[in-house]
Amino acid sequence: MTFLTAILSYVVLLGLAFLLSNDKKKINYRAVGILTVAQIFTAWFMLETKVGGKIITAVANFFAKIMTFGNEGINFVFGGFKFANGQVPFFISVLLLIVFTSTLLSILTYLRVLPLAIKYLGGLVSKITGLPVVESFSTVASSVFGDTGALLAVKNHIPKMDKNRLFLATTASMTSVSASIVGAYMTMIPAEYVLVALPLNIMSGLLLASMVAPAKKVEGEKIEIKDMIHDKSLFEAIGNGAIDGMKVAGIVGAMLIAYISLIAMINFGLTHLIGMDLTKILGYILAPVAWLMGVPASEIVKAGGVMGTKIVSNEFVAMLGFKAMIPHLSAKTVGVVSSFLISFANFSSIGIIMGTVQAIDSKQSGEVAKFGLKMLLVATMASVLTATVVGLFI
Repeated sequence: MTFLTAILSYVVLLGLAFLLSNDKKKINYRAVGILTVAQIFTAWFMLETKVGGKIITAVANFFAKIMTFGNEGINFVFGGFKFANGQVPFFISVLLLIVFTSTLLSILTYLRVLPLAIKYLGGLVSKITGLPVVESFSTVASSVFGDTGALLAVKNHIPKMDKNRLFLATTASMTSVSASIVGAYMTMIPAEYVLVALPLNIMSGLLLASMVAPAKKVEGEKIEIKDMIHDKSLFEAIGNGAIDGMKVAGIVGAMLIAYISLIAMINFGLTHLIGMDLTKILGYILAPVAWLMGVPASEIVKAGGVMGTKIVSNEFVAMLGFKAMIPHLSAKTVGVVSSFLISFANFSSIGIIMGTVQAIDSKQSGEVAKFGLKMLLVATMASVLTATVVGLFI
């Protein structure tokens, strides 16, 4: 039944992408087929084989070690505080880890390690699938630097993009997350699903976005490594990385305060009016989607509620609520929903991406505004596709 449900989910997602396509005759079915096979193989390798399991364990242990180093700095600054019941506040225990991971990313970027790896991996994706080089590069880059960082890395190309190429670049970037916050995710949901979702999201985003907005490969386009490197010295990279990490931690913290407070207020009103809170309402609305992803029927409303929370707020808010639910859910539901949560596909990301493009080219920002909701829909479909593939191997 699981396999048949996954097939149905795949057919529904690709069928919807086909219906949404603005140029059905130019859909690159070769890319669709290659990315589908690559997704299934990647999920199988990482979740079913001993070698894949060892790789996931090694990477998870690496991130765990990185977090211990980060905690050394956090403890030095905040170690003198005593907290009730020994519970360290979320901002200190989780969000401040972003400062150290952001610093490491900044160092690796300055040393050209990450830019070169992303350039050649993006080029490989483009060569195999036939999709445009710039968009393939930006999608791979978004899994390291997030949607804004990836778009800034190709800023010289954005003014020249037509509507379809711009849609592909922005939508595919929304399906990924920044590597600087991956460690924070691992404190709330199982690490193996965070790590599996990262490469699958790259493929899901490219697959669906390229169907909805087919774009031709442009000959002669090149990615300049210098466009990704903004620091003039190693110490400047360390300082800017730390500052950028603190900004991200502050922004996430502010968004959590805003969204959790708003949801509490909305829940108060809904509970008194109809006896049902927002999470439950979203759960019923998205229950069919959860079922398509492979969630057991008895848990689809709970899963749908978490998914809906993520879409209307962000993945951190959803993960905080989901973390408390994990011990009471089946392994299947935990894996599928965890994989769904690893993306920036939410309403606030529309504004973030628009703002980034606005800073690069105001005319192109107007185009993004026109397809903003469609961009979110396709990015959410990509998260569903990733979760569906993961569900096949749980």
